[in-house]
Amino acid sequence: MATERTDPPTEDEKWLVVDGRRWRRTDPAIPEDALARLKSHLGRGRSGVRTAAGDAELAATRHRTQLAKVGLGERGPKWWEQTDAERRERRESALAELDALDD
Repeated sequence: MATERTDPPTEDEKWLVVDGRRWRRTDPAIPEDALARLKSHLGRGRSGVRTAAGDAELAATRHRTQLAKVGLGERGPKWWEQTDAERRERRESALAELDALDD
């Protein structure tokens, strides 16, 4: 698990730049087990977008991808502007909703 920090993250810790486009980095405070689960859901969502057979399946896989990205802190409220409790709630609620998709 990531260690607690008191100093704010640097711009390089917040953003990844690829081909001149800025992408939000994953929340570094996410514990390894939750990170692995969120990345698994993200991979399944991305794969599903490429292989979706129809509009409903495409919408479902895009929804999974969005939830995973929010859980990772890459979309939604900026993780560096949230309290530790808000960050934990963000990832835990995303994981609960993602896991429910598999039931």
